[in-house]
Amino acid sequence: MSPRSFKQSALRTIAMERDAVSQLLERIDTHFEQACQILLGCEGRIVVTGMGKSGHIGTKIAATLASTGSPAMFVHPGEASHGDMGMITPKDVVIALSNSGSTAEVVTLLPLLKRMGTPLISMTGNVDSVLSKFADVNLDVSVSEEACPLDLAPTSSTTVCLVMGDALAIALLEARGFSAEDFAFSHPGGALGRRLLLKVEDIMHTGSKIPSVTADTSLRDALLEVTSKGLGMTTIVDQNNTLLGIFTDGDLRRALDQNLDLRQTPITTVMTRHCKTARPQMLAAEALAIMDNGKISSLAVVDENNKPVGALHLHDLLNAGVA
Repeated sequence: MSPRSFKQSALRTIAMERDAVSQLLERIDTHFEQACQILLGCEGRIVVTGMGKSGHIGTKIAATLASTGSPAMFVHPGEASHGDMGMITPKDVVIALSNSGSTAEVVTLLPLLKRMGTPLISMTGNVDSVLSKFADVNLDVSVSEEACPLDLAPTSSTTVCLVMGDALAIALLEARGFSAEDFAFSHPGGALGRRLLLKVEDIMHTGSKIPSVTADTSLRDALLEVTSKGLGMTTIVDQNNTLLGIFTDGDLRRALDQNLDLRQTPITTVMTRHCKTARPQMLAAEALAIMDNGKISSLAVVDENNKPVGALHLHDLLNAGVA
């Protein structure tokens, strides 16, 4: 095949699968609404099952449901016939995937599900199949032809089934009022989880690591504190340990432009008053937004009495994977 042939084949495949997915728009009807109501009322778990390529798609659908507020798992139909049926209870809801609607391993489970009284939603490419007729609700995921030129390998059909699964998951997500923070709890190791769960108090420098000088400290000694703590700044506090201001690398550059005497100049004359601060319980992502908006690289962290309890640098956010 020539490079042109490869391109034409790819474009044809994408176009066929796009057209197959677009046909789903006409099938979001009362059957889809009934399926959503059944899933929303599920007191147990949503159990997805399917054989072969349908099983692979079912695994992804179960994972999407589980991560968006609908507890779900995948059960292999072949294993279900050899003990794993014990994983399914009457309080669960089963979603069975089969393009033909007559997959033997799936059909074998139907009498058992009926006996337990477990609701069944099917996703089939044949609305007159055994599976679709047995189900409480059938979702039509049929396609006129596969993208495979032999019309054999599951391609368009699996894509359509996957999109229908996503449609169910998102409809349930919105119905449950599932929030970004809820999503983060399902993804604590991911970037979103870190942004939405990590707080300033989890990563800030505390105790003796907080750069701090008093109001009568000279500019020279303040610079020594900035250097020793390595955060590019120091807080300035009064005799009651209340924050008066902050002195940063930027303040140092401005001070040097004025040719000030480092030994004689008190830090209060060059510090930044009314500086930006953060609170310990603040989300780390919020602190990052303060830094971005103020074009600064460090923050003093204060309590409700404006007393420094921590210090935060942009590098801390970078190391935590928030920035």
